[in-house]
Amino acid sequence: MKIVVTGGAGFIASHIADAYINRGHEVYIIDDLSTGQKRNLNPSAKIYTVDIADPKAAQLITEIKPDVLNHHAAQMDVRRSVADPTFDARINIIGFINLLEACKDAGVKRVIFSSSGGAVYGDREPIPATEEHETLPLSPYGVSKLTGELYLGYYHMAFGLPYVALRYANVYGPRQSTLGEAGVVAIFISQLLAGKSPVINGDGKQTRDYVFVGDVVQANVSALERDYTGAVNIGTGKETDVVTVCKLLREGVGSPVEAIHGPAKLGEQRRSCLETALARKVLGWRPEVGLREGLEQTIAYYREAGPA
Repeated sequence: MKIVVTGGAGFIASHIADAYINRGHEVYIIDDLSTGQKRNLNPSAKIYTVDIADPKAAQLITEIKPDVLNHHAAQMDVRRSVADPTFDARINIIGFINLLEACKDAGVKRVIFSSSGGAVYGDREPIPATEEHETLPLSPYGVSKLTGELYLGYYHMAFGLPYVALRYANVYGPRQSTLGEAGVVAIFISQLLAGKSPVINGDGKQTRDYVFVGDVVQANVSALERDYTGAVNIGTGKETDVVTVCKLLREGVGSPVEAIHGPAKLGEQRRSCLETALARKVLGWRPEVGLREGLEQTIAYYREAGPA
């Protein structure tokens, strides 16, 4: 198949592009390299350095006429979305509509959309959250991701464009950025390898559902082969608090450095965890990599590659 992967120089999408190429698909990457890394780009892909909100990105979809759009390009910094919701909406909403309009006219057969299980559900019981959980985003980022899903529903209803919205838990693994508001795993590993004390926000008892990037890639591969349309949670169904993650990383790195506790972040979710029964049913997918194993692979990557 011809597949356009947006954000293909980034953490998750670069792994997805690799997997698609390894399976013989023809991959085109659209990435403005504002946060992605050139070192993540697969040389077998055709690369276009374009902003997804630029009309040139829509023109590329029209010219390539891909079978599938795998959309991972996004403004993903929650705090930036709070500080500048207009910028967040320009990328995550207007940019996505720009591509969807092109998909509608280019005969795209399927859209795979990276959504956020933590951000769209908000901080409400019951936990773990199913896809039927009430959606109450706590940030403009969460609002924009949910809006993307709603637009997909519209394009499916109005134009018959099939899609799957993969609602990710907290994805971690090799290639995750250690800069800005990155994942806590990447940040802690970077600090520990540098001999610095990891800084835990608040008491560190806030929980997340940590899913390894390799498992997320497999979900994106399965989404190519299944015809389900709608939202699907991609996580492990297991909660792990930040203190425990830090402890496992200190053991994995072999660091004697103790963590320190900083102030709690205002508005941070206390608990987040996803139920994944639907993914097993409609994608034939389940997580395979346990947290300890995934953290070991991630530490090994940063030891060799250095911080991203």
